Amino acid sequence: MIDKTELETQAIKAARRNLAEVLIELGLMALFHDRSADEIDRIIEACVDGFQAAMHRETLNDDLPF
Repeated sequence: MIDKTELETQAIKAARRNLAEVLIELGLMALFHDRSADEIDRIIEACVDGFQAAMHRETLNDDLPF
């Protein structure tokens, strides 16, 4: 996202809690504990951007292992 609206900024901040809950469930919180809020927001933003982009494609041809 570029030039986020105030609503988008607030939504990303609100999503931090959901991300933290999943990281705790998966035992991964320690890996992210020392990350800044800006870094966490970048992760969330990348996920949102990827999700939105995928919604506009018919097939996914990613080489990712997961």
